[in-house]
Amino acid sequence: MNKQRTLKGSFSLFGKGLHTGLSLTVTFNPAPENTGYRIQRIDVDGQPIIDAHADNVSDTKRGTVLSSKGVRVSTVEHALAALYALGIDNCLMQVNGPEFPILDGSATMYVERIMQVGIEEQNAPKDYYIIRHKIEVKDEESGSCITILPDDEFSITAMCSFESKFISSQFATLDNIENFPEEIAPARTFVFVRDIEPLLNANLIKGGDMDNAIIIYERQISQERLDQLAELLNVPTMDATKLGYIQHKPLVWDNECTRHKLLDIIGDMGLIGKPIKGRIIATRPGHTINNKFARLMRREIRKHEIQAPIYDPNEAPLMDNNRIRKLLPHRYPMQLIDKVIAIGPTSIVGVKNVTSNEPFFQGHFPQEPVMPGVLMVEAMAQCGGLLILNTLEDPEHWSTYFLKIDDVKFRQKVVPGDTLLFRVELLHPLRHGISSMKGYIFVGDQVVAEANFTAQIVKNK
Repeated sequence: MNKQRTLKGSFSLFGKGLHTGLSLTVTFNPAPENTGYRIQRIDVDGQPIIDAHADNVSDTKRGTVLSSKGVRVSTVEHALAALYALGIDNCLMQVNGPEFPILDGSATMYVERIMQVGIEEQNAPKDYYIIRHKIEVKDEESGSCITILPDDEFSITAMCSFESKFISSQFATLDNIENFPEEIAPARTFVFVRDIEPLLNANLIKGGDMDNAIIIYERQISQERLDQLAELLNVPTMDATKLGYIQHKPLVWDNECTRHKLLDIIGDMGLIGKPIKGRIIATRPGHTINNKFARLMRREIRKHEIQAPIYDPNEAPLMDNNRIRKLLPHRYPMQLIDKVIAIGPTSIVGVKNVTSNEPFFQGHFPQEPVMPGVLMVEAMAQCGGLLILNTLEDPEHWSTYFLKIDDVKFRQKVVPGDTLLFRVELLHPLRHGISSMKGYIFVGDQVVAEANFTAQIVKNK
């Protein structure tokens, strides 16, 4: 089972803000389990903290802007992309201004410092959201579209189309998130010369220069106007007749601009609140469509807060009926687990196929057969018993008994034909023969029952 991760220590990065031009410092700190990403404005009275999630995004015109209670922070996407790609789940970021420093326009410096300071595994399990079906969001006006499909891991493809002969059509793919530091992180942000003047008029890109952005000059303008822009940006003048890319460092890849778009998507996916297992296909992406998609994913996660285990009936079980009978003393009609399909140090997944021949349906109820709730809880407990007994040398010499049952909820009835999936997790390590567990029962993707229970493991006389 993968565990949550945070930083082993703190580190700081210094630089100017892309839009404000201010000298800024951002410090990354370890954070407790289940914290997520949080950003603290240490230059504001009270040092308020903004939860970095998609619902707090207030602007996406020229980057991702997070706001809460009148306090905002922008240009956070490159840092979030580095954290997400390196598997950091919990981090407190402290910044002394309204945006993160732009650095060299990529995520490379963030990645390097994270790897230098190190990553620490925490005790809580990493809670992936696994894509089970196609999810899509479109913007008909811009032609932007983001689709996510089921996949075993996280992967992403971005396809971009620009009104430019230099980057008219490009695509970039990241099939393995572990390749992010080499394949995506160095990709820099970019801007067209034709957009610079409007941005300056909007009081933006005060900190932009040829060291932190790829500048694309592909529509010739007069020498006088180009000289004026160079003066405003405090960069050397250029020959207005020479079109092409303008920056001190040459392109890393021919499709560097689209790789940067892919980087931005990953940063904006970091605002979902959970790591994702699925394949993203993004057409003409941008921060606006990215945020729409991230918000949609947050709604989807809230609807399926507890996800059902993946069950493939074609795969051989880890425990079949014969193995279960060796571990559990239960026999007909009280053996309520047919097989176990997954087991780990602290969790187990079991299966029961509910048929019309179950003996309890004779009286519960003859005209409307419904599985008794008490037997559903008993089945969860048997699954938990298998988790514990499987670790003992002579499991047949031990039995499990209920001590306490709490927070039982039945969400929908179970009827003949249902296949029950049980997921039981240890809440605390086994101590003095006593174990606390949390159990869920699923039919399809829906939780039908849940309970907390405490059991005692007793050696048979």
